[in-house]
Amino acid sequence: MGTEGTLVGSYLRHPRHGPLPAVLVLLTVATGVVDAVSILGLGRVFVANMTGNVVFAGFALAGAPGFSLAGSVLALGAFLVGAAATGQLLLRRADHRGRLLRDALVVQLVLVAVALAVAASARGTGSQLVVLAALALALGVQNSVVRHLAVPDLTTTVLTMTLTGIGADLRRRDTATVVRRLAAVVAMLVGAGVGALVVLGPGPVAGLALVAVLHAVALGAAVVAGRSRAAWTRPAG
Repeated sequence: MGTEGTLVGSYLRHPRHGPLPAVLVLLTVATGVVDAVSILGLGRVFVANMTGNVVFAGFALAGAPGFSLAGSVLALGAFLVGAAATGQLLLRRADHRGRLLRDALVVQLVLVAVALAVAASARGTGSQLVVLAALALALGVQNSVVRHLAVPDLTTTVLTMTLTGIGADLRRRDTATVVRRLAAVVAMLVGAGVGALVVLGPGPVAGLALVAVLHAVALGAAVVAGRSRAAWTRPAG
């Protein structure tokens, strides 16, 4: 392994964050897939990127064709409910970051499974809105927990500040930070690209199945992390 492999490896298992960065990179890939499903297969609605969803709601209000005001508002509301409800989880598991992520991923996987089951068994506007709500709830949970985990440059759902950091800090020559930020960008790009290929090929149900698989893998890693007693498990700060 060369220097680049060492840098990437040290980032994915950082002394201050343990295995959390690796799991969050995987969730960033899943975010790219899930937004590909929601944009391309569920009526141009974001379930992870709420900034884009607010913009889409504005388009719908202005009468732009192809945008769903009901879908955008529902996704926004469900996302907020998921983020707010996670407060109770934070109270119970805030002392162990690995267990917090594990418990959040259990909730997310259940919600993704609900979305997958509904998408596979029903058609129509009503079922589409149920799928959107379940996915937005899951991503609200994810965002709230990731915010508490506080792993630098890995929000898993938005890249604006990550890209700003890449441009603004070019002169610092902090290679490890650049690698961390690029990993987040590449993960989202790969997830969106693969998700689009799946949705445009087999269809949205297959895309949701892929999201479920990615979350299941992340949950497996989080279960292992939840058994750790290392220093990284304590709240960041």
